[in-house]
Amino acid sequence: MHRHRELAGRGLLATAVLSLLATPASAHVKWFAPYIVGAPPADVSTTLTNTWFWVGIVLVLVFFLATRVIEQSRFGEGVLAAMDRITDPLWKRLDDFVRVIIAAFFVAIFAVGGVYLTPDLRTPAEWVSWMQLVIAGLIFSRRTQPLAGFGIVALWVIALRDYDVFHLLDYLALGVGVALYLVLEASNNPEWRKHRFEVLRWGVAIALMWSSLEKFAYPDWFYPLVEERPFLTFGMPRDVFIPMAGVTEFTLGFGLLWTPLVRRLSAIALFIIFNAAVYPFGRVDLIGHALIMAVIVAIAVDHTRELHFLPKVRTSIAVVPAAIAACFAIFVAGYWGLHIAIYGIDGREGTPGNYSTHSPDPDHPHGQHVPDVIGAPPTKP
Repeated sequence: MHRHRELAGRGLLATAVLSLLATPASAHVKWFAPYIVGAPPADVSTTLTNTWFWVGIVLVLVFFLATRVIEQSRFGEGVLAAMDRITDPLWKRLDDFVRVIIAAFFVAIFAVGGVYLTPDLRTPAEWVSWMQLVIAGLIFSRRTQPLAGFGIVALWVIALRDYDVFHLLDYLALGVGVALYLVLEASNNPEWRKHRFEVLRWGVAIALMWSSLEKFAYPDWFYPLVEERPFLTFGMPRDVFIPMAGVTEFTLGFGLLWTPLVRRLSAIALFIIFNAAVYPFGRVDLIGHALIMAVIVAIAVDHTRELHFLPKVRTSIAVVPAAIAACFAIFVAGYWGLHIAIYGIDGREGTPGNYSTHSPDPDHPHGQHVPDVIGAPPTKP
């Protein structure tokens, strides 16, 4: 038993070290810094020829492979069993926990007011806030939970009036995952209901992997954050830190879809990351990431061992490097491909100083809130 605890401790230590590489990864850049969604992204070759990108890949592979070696050894089940015992009280009430957090999130954004689902999707339409309060109320009855799920998807669709679809893709996977959870959790069919936490896990994993690509496509978006809060990089140069943070966020998101020990340790690392961002970024970060944090907790305490999708592939140690590479290639092709399809090869730029999602700061000027541009409160009704 002592040996099991020692192995678990080593795995957690490795994960914590990785989490230190990605603290600002948990702060959604569009909430705190200038951005131009239609600007042409950096060439993919810039990332693939970046030494620090590959350093990050090597560090992550060491974590994944070491975790899988432990998981497949005779100590693996003992480590998972120890984690089960620690998290058992929450596991038994996990649905209550997730539902309460989802409801609390919608109450919080109702109280903040003037946003669709997330801090950077601002709207002057007052009825949107009231709709979010209604969604919160619907969650407390299993009969009305599916309506709450449909309401979440409806808000995303309505936001298309004011924001480009590429911008809203940042939030699609998570929104759909939460909506499907609410529908499945209320189902009386046990074969459907058993997948409720799995759809949440996939939603968060896809959302994290997609948003991590901003660090490769638009590293300059992160420069204001690093300049204002240099402690975030732990003394590393920004052009070293940003690609490694992107790798960490992408691969930990990927880890949420892997085997039980990998996904639980990945969730613990992500929980450390998101909580570390609350102090420097404040309540906007806390409220904005509440849903992701709740799902991460759910993944960390999930006792399930069964793998429903490609189980033989995911249990093979040798497949890990190829799986990460294939997943990265798919997401990069989707991100860059959709951007070109929507905005064209040369993109669609605006005036950088006019694209901001936070109030002007005379000491750190990032532009003003200007009507009718992405990142500013829209004037459309």
